[in-house]
Amino acid sequence: QVQPVESGGGLVQAGGALKLSCTASGRIISGNNIGWFRRAPGKDREFVAALDWSGQTAYYGDSLKGRFAISRDNDKNAVYLQINSLSPEDTAVYYCAASNSDFSGTYHLPRGYNYWGQGTQVTVSS
Repeated sequence: QVQPVESGGGLVQAGGALKLSCTASGRIISGNNIGWFRRAPGKDREFVAALDWSGQTAYYGDSLKGRFAISRDNDKNAVYLQINSLSPEDTAVYYCAASNSDFSGTYHLPRGYNYWGQGTQVTVSS
């Protein structure tokens, strides 16, 4: 089964920035709505951001808008998550997920997505 693949994670100092990428073969990215979630150690999965298939409508988790920016390039079959002003509280595994249905009411819920990547680790040192 085709899955999204995340990349771009790593170890970064507080105050730094990272740009995560989500790619996949076929139209699993370019034809679908895409969301980013994260799971910090010992915590539940948290909604980070989502973008509809056209790139026109973006959603962000509470308190995350401003430091996080989601974008997409359908020609490259890719979605990106720019994270600025990183803090140790951002340390988590970041997951990309694709939804092939209307997700206007479920963009923030894991059950709203059909395909999940394996995640990429982001570690922020103080």
